[in-house]
Amino acid sequence: MEMEKKSLPHSKVEAMAATSDEEITSVDWRGRPSNHGGMKAAVFVLGLQSFEIMAIAAVGNNLITYVINEMHFPLSKSANIVTNFIGTIFLVSLFGGYLSDSYLGSFWTMLIFGFIELSGFILLAVQAHAPQLKPPKCNIMQEQSLCDEAKGIKAMIFFVALYLVALGSGCVKPNMIAHGADQFMIKGNAEQSKKLSTYFNLAYLAFSIGELVALTVLVWVQTHSGMDIGFGISACVMGLGLITLVFGTPYYRNKRPQGSIFTPIVQVFVAAFVKRKQKRTTTKSLSFSDNSHGLLPTNRFRFLDKASIKAEGVNQEYEGSWRLCTITQVEQVKILISLLPIFACTIVFNTILAQLQTFSVQQGAQMNTKLSKHFNVPPASLQAIPYILLLVLVPLYDKVFVPFARKITGHESGISPLQRIGCGLFTATFSMVAAAIMERKRRDSAVHLNEKLSIFWITPQFLIFGVSEMLTAVGLIEFFYKQPLKGMQAFSTAITYCSYSFGFYLSSVLVSVVNKITSSTGSSKTGGWLSENDLNMDRLDLFYWVLAGLSFINFFNYLFWAHWHSYNPSMFQKLVSPVDLSHNGV
Repeated sequence: MEMEKKSLPHSKVEAMAATSDEEITSVDWRGRPSNHGGMKAAVFVLGLQSFEIMAIAAVGNNLITYVINEMHFPLSKSANIVTNFIGTIFLVSLFGGYLSDSYLGSFWTMLIFGFIELSGFILLAVQAHAPQLKPPKCNIMQEQSLCDEAKGIKAMIFFVALYLVALGSGCVKPNMIAHGADQFMIKGNAEQSKKLSTYFNLAYLAFSIGELVALTVLVWVQTHSGMDIGFGISACVMGLGLITLVFGTPYYRNKRPQGSIFTPIVQVFVAAFVKRKQKRTTTKSLSFSDNSHGLLPTNRFRFLDKASIKAEGVNQEYEGSWRLCTITQVEQVKILISLLPIFACTIVFNTILAQLQTFSVQQGAQMNTKLSKHFNVPPASLQAIPYILLLVLVPLYDKVFVPFARKITGHESGISPLQRIGCGLFTATFSMVAAAIMERKRRDSAVHLNEKLSIFWITPQFLIFGVSEMLTAVGLIEFFYKQPLKGMQAFSTAITYCSYSFGFYLSSVLVSVVNKITSSTGSSKTGGWLSENDLNMDRLDLFYWVLAGLSFINFFNYLFWAHWHSYNPSMFQKLVSPVDLSHNGV
């Protein structure tokens, strides 16, 4: 039996480790041990995910247009408002993951903060509808216009509404993924565990459907019927998502909260510091209690091993949890630390995403948007193009590529999550290369030939990034969720969303830094590359080349850390006894 355990691939052992306590901690809506779950339950969560992203994408992807045209903020400030808003959503996801794993559980976290998000949409709709709550109408894009920027109570209402949406959405997002994935993590059910990879692909498909509807139907409504109607529809859609979530209540497997997830982590650091001068003499000096996840000691971050050394001549119960930690507890902290470099390598990737939701929308606004005599393409709807492709590509990836690759690699997901992330990061570079080339062509045509190129010239940057996002985003979530971190699945999923947050914040910093540097060097006649409200006077193409260079360097940085993380053969092996450890030379 032990030989069978040792021969399991890492992916299977990883799944076993992540589900060792599921039968104990999973309950139904009445608090009784649950035998529910599976795709029947997950489909309701997928419904919420599709509706929620539909609502938030309709606001976020066209927000820069509203901020400029209705609130009258200048272009660079408007871009920063949008990126800070989206960055806050993903940063708040850590709080949502913590609340869920520690106290509320995924279901109640989604329900409570879903209503907070709904209230933000309603307040945005009210302000957009009431003229007295906005600055007077004015065309800020005209050179002679002196428009009143939103200030005082008007600005306060706008930002309160915006950040109610950010708070709600941030806390809902990681729990949608975690709660849906929990429906497949059933101990001893290999078939359900295999379906977990399919669920992650379906979650991205639901995301793509939501984005597609938002960027076509809802953005069209915002453009032609007004932002008040658009925000109101977002509120209605979010309400439908919450109703869908509630309808699935009888079918869910709910994980019981574990208490503060940070306490065991802090205990390891405290115990390691207190015993920093103590040395391990034999394997018997290690604490082996609570081996439910049973992780072997690893050679990384050896200073943390001090936390699991038993003091000689002292009763283990007397030492207490703040002076003596289990090996499993120590190894879980090591796993958390080892995830940080992988997480950091995806920040530049999300900085690229920020450009597609801000500057690329403004690119489209200065191009020929006519599709026919009576129909103009809303610039924000360009972001829908990759999702049309992904509606076909995601099912093909799951039903054709994964089974084919599985026969070759033996991995349940076809290729490992780390390999999938790497492919996505490499592809992202070419999105910015395409963007830089197309922006140069667009600018030259507008400035020198007084012609507007068709808006469809900039579709390649969206298409390339769509493929990149399918690989990187899904791979990252799958990789983090499958880590053997007891009772921390929502929080570990939230960490992946923080990559979006830091990426959007980095975008704001880069815009400011590039403006300052290029203004001081005098490389632009009007100041910095991005200092004007008119892209024909800016040098957005050069900014895109900077991002392409950063992305390429970041890819090689990722290869180093992915190899570093993978070279850890004992990370997911099951712990049997102190005797086995001594036989292994630990």
